[in-house]
Amino acid sequence: MRSRSIARTATRVTLGLALLAVPATAVAATTTAPAHRAAAPAHAAAHAARAAVGLDDPAKKEIAMQLVSSAENSSLDWKAQYQYIEDIGDGRGYTGGIIGFTSGTHDMLELVELYTKRKPDNVLAGYLPALRKVDGGDSHSGLDPNYPKDWRKAAKDPDFRKAQDDERDRVYFNPAVKQGKADGIGVLGQFAYYDAIVMHGDGDDKTSFSGIRKRALAKAKPPAQGGDEKTYLNAFLDARVWAMKQEEAHSDTSRVDTEQRVFLKQGNLDLHTPLAWKVYGDDYHID
Repeated sequence: MRSRSIARTATRVTLGLALLAVPATAVAATTTAPAHRAAAPAHAAAHAARAAVGLDDPAKKEIAMQLVSSAENSSLDWKAQYQYIEDIGDGRGYTGGIIGFTSGTHDMLELVELYTKRKPDNVLAGYLPALRKVDGGDSHSGLDPNYPKDWRKAAKDPDFRKAQDDERDRVYFNPAVKQGKADGIGVLGQFAYYDAIVMHGDGDDKTSFSGIRKRALAKAKPPAQGGDEKTYLNAFLDARVWAMKQEEAHSDTSRVDTEQRVFLKQGNLDLHTPLAWKVYGDDYHID
């Protein structure tokens, strides 16, 4: 169930049943502060060391992709989503790919532009004029009837899959991890940021990622500012739930309540496996 700001990115609403188990390797980081150091510097050093092993660690990133896919696609098999495309009637045109790029919110256009820059003679290149015209709305003008078929054809091309990976990282994953590390939060917190920016995008409005973070900062300080990590993450998740409830299509907050909040209550701030959670009533686990 995805909803990013119409001014920037994408929305997907997908419900269904799937239960896949994909092993993931847990990566742990521990730090011990010398006893002679002052409390404040030791506190800051510990959080800096924890943040150094972040969501961008390959094993942790794989977990993040599966967690998001459980909510977005009712499946842990996120790599099966490169070929996904449909109009879900949310006012954002076509939604497609591993992160829900949409024709109405600019990121699908940027994806196809990148793909065409790298591989000019591709099956989607001819749709660029139409994608530029429909950007900002829900029109299919110039895209129907063959765009979905050609998207699925393009998804068989490793170059198109790589373009999807790169745009996901550039627009969503990397900014979330960078901000999370700057705030001194661990892997779970960085994932909470990533999941929020995937759904809400970023921008100036109150329900964007930056707006959600600003709302959380008004309630609690992150570790980088001397705050308690659990307290801050609870404040961030509270703000995230508020943002989700501003739009009826995203009023189901289980991806926070029965996923991220569960890990937080367990004190699993670095997303060590095994993991077990629910999204929209469906059970998932990673061993």
